[in-house]
Parts: sequence; C-alpha cells; structure tokens
Amino acid sequence: MHIGALIFATDLSIRPDRLARELEARGFESLWVTEHTHIPVSRRTPWPGGPNLPEEYRRTLDPYVSLTAAAMVTERLRLGTGITLVAQHDPITLAKTVASLDLLSGGRVSLGVGVGWNEEEMEDHGVDPKSRRSIAREHVLAMRELWTQDEASFDGEHVRFGAAWSWPKPVTTPHPPIIMGGVGGPVTFRHVVEYCDGWMPIHGRRSIADKLDDLRRAADDGGRDAATIELGVFGCPADRKVIDDYAALGFVRCTLAVPPTGETDALRALDSYSTVVDAYAST
Repeated sequence: MHIGALIFATDLSIRPDRLARELEARGFESLWVTEHTHIPVSRRTPWPGGPNLPEEYRRTLDPYVSLTAAAMVTERLRLGTGITLVAQHDPITLAKTVASLDLLSGGRVSLGVGVGWNEEEMEDHGVDPKSRRSIAREHVLAMRELWTQDEASFDGEHVRFGAAWSWPKPVTTPHPPIIMGGVGGPVTFRHVVEYCDGWMPIHGRRSIADKLDDLRRAADDGGRDAATIELGVFGCPADRKVIDDYAALGFVRCTLAVPPTGETDALRALDSYSTVVDAYAST
C-alpha cells in the first residue's frame, strides 16, 4: 500500500516545497494538491461535504505551481493533482503544463482529473455544467494526442485543432497516469474504462466498496481488464484497519489529509501519521 498526503495548499498553509521535503524525508510516497480557480460568492451550488464550505476552498494555490515547487526540492516523491478540474482548462495549454512538470520532475506526475461540483465556477469558465463530463473527456483525449503524437490533431464536439507540434513530451510513457476522481457512476466508470489509468474517490462520501462491482461491470462492457485500473482513495484516515480494508478490496494507495491551517498543524499531523507510514513503507 502506498501512503500519500493530500492538502489544500493555500496562502495560509504550509508551503508546498516545505511540505514536500518533509513528506519525502518521512517516507511518504506522494503529494496530492487540490484545485479551485475561484469560488463564486453566490454559493448557489451546495458543497457535497456539508452545509458550510471550508475557508481553504477560497484560497487554493495553483496546483501546478505548487507541484513544481515541490518537484524542485525532492527526488522520489510522486506529485499528483487531487483533482484538476480538467473541463475548466484549455487542453492545449494544460497538456504543455503537465508535460513540462513531468519533464522537470523526472517523470513523477500523476494527473488526477474530475468534473467538479461547483456549477457557478464552471459557468465562469464558459463550461455548461450539463456538458462537463463530455467536455472533460474530450480535453483528456486531446491531451493524450498532444503527448503521444509528433503531429497531433483532434476533431471532437468540444475540442478541435489541426495538425500541431507540441513539446515537451512527458518523460512518462505513453503519458502520466490519469486518475479519475469522483464518487463513481455509470458515466464516470465508462470514462475511467475508456481513458483513465485509475479511479480515486474520496473516503467517507459514499460507500466505495459497493461501487467496485459497478466498475468491474463497466470494464467488462468496455473490453478492459479491471485489474489494469489502479485503485486509490483520497482523504483516508490514518487507521490501519481502514487502510487494510481498502487493501483487501484491491486498493493500492491511500492519501492522508494534511491540515491547511499552517505549518505547525501540518507537521504535527505528519508526526501523528509516522506509525502508519512506517508500517506500509515496504508494502
């Protein structure tokens, strides 16, 4: 089991480069950072986690700047987005950003992707919430073309461009692992099977175990071996029984939450996780 760390990196939290050094020194496998470009004040869309939106959602740093800072001070730590709101990005630009980070980090990037929950945020980016899944799908497929083809082109409903050159290519071949977030449903699982390397839901939001049969059926329907889909979980408690239960279900990565409230709290949390991290360091 790989043990990673997940944080809302903000202007008030521990710096991502400081956190990354601490994580690597303590034996963590990966660092995952969240993304929100902004939070519209209207608050029309309810937050899925409860009635009150936490302060850190308003203050997130850019994930790719944060992960670049982390990459420059580490050698082994894997660097992931948990998750990037891929429909809200221009795919040509995002493809270059991700490939550049993968190059500079020596091939340590995992691209966590998702469609998001905040409809006002999507609309401010010109994204119709009803189309966000199909837009996200085409953005990822277009990025894969740019990463893997010397002359890439794409002709879809939402993304179109003619033959183009785009370098750098990712160090990781054919491209960085693409990990789908989200609670999982028929459309999500069809997309996981079609173009993702893994599925990584949030602990505690829904019954994840109950979703695995749905994922396996989607894999069968799509002609893919479900064993090729890597399973992980965001925000897992530092509880060995919980982690062992996930391992028994076939999960290979659990990320532990790091408080976004400052360096003192963050380091205290890492200290409290040491027993769990050490227990799984060689597994």
